[in-house]
Amino acid sequence: MALIRFDGVSLEYPVRENQAVTLKEFILHGLFRKKRNPVRSIKALNDLSFEIHDGERVGIIGLNGAGKSTLLRTIGGVYPIKSGRRTVEGSICSLYDIALGFEHDATGWQNIYFRSYLQGDKPKAIKAKLKEIEEFTELGDFLNLPIRCYSSGMLMRLAFTIATSQCPEILLIDEVFATGDLLFQKKAEARMRDLLHRARIVVMVGHNLGFLQEFCTRVIWMHKGRIHAAGATQEIIQAYTSGANELKRAA
Repeated sequence: MALIRFDGVSLEYPVRENQAVTLKEFILHGLFRKKRNPVRSIKALNDLSFEIHDGERVGIIGLNGAGKSTLLRTIGGVYPIKSGRRTVEGSICSLYDIALGFEHDATGWQNIYFRSYLQGDKPKAIKAKLKEIEEFTELGDFLNLPIRCYSSGMLMRLAFTIATSQCPEILLIDEVFATGDLLFQKKAEARMRDLLHRARIVVMVGHNLGFLQEFCTRVIWMHKGRIHAAGATQEIIQAYTSGANELKRAA
């Protein structure tokens, strides 16, 4: 059984008060004066508690900077939490930063292995799906070339196909992304829908409320690193569309 549980989870980013420092400022303040650029903490997630169970499709909505993507990456184990307890049971497929781990001087074939290893695949499992990846990308002989020769659309095709070649228990999606020309986008959409139905838990971040209404069983509304509201998809999205501007003005 797949499960995601957060019990009072908080997460903080360490940042310097002055991120941009010129050479002149570094010489004056860094060499000849005491350090005047202290590190402080920004609370990105604040005391989050929720559970997501087997069979659920959960959307995460909110204004920019609300903590949506941070929450998704915290579920995926990318960010270490400051306090609380994070419990995730089940294999994870993350559809964010999908080109992470690519080597631009390596061939398409080599990068299939590199990225698949990052996803947790074993050599035998990768070999079993090489043909399917080749056919779906439609890249043909380009797979023998370094990916620095690829267009951005070709690179996205390869990254998307590798990322969606798994059959995960938990699927994490950050936004709906373009994957090339119109015909390939139709193939990619069908592949995504199949993956959404096969995963045991799906958590997706997005501003496409229509897409969330179609697939999600419930929605979490994030605001300033907290859960502002959570519940049935239609109910929360209606509240969000009518109340988001008011929250933005009050911020």
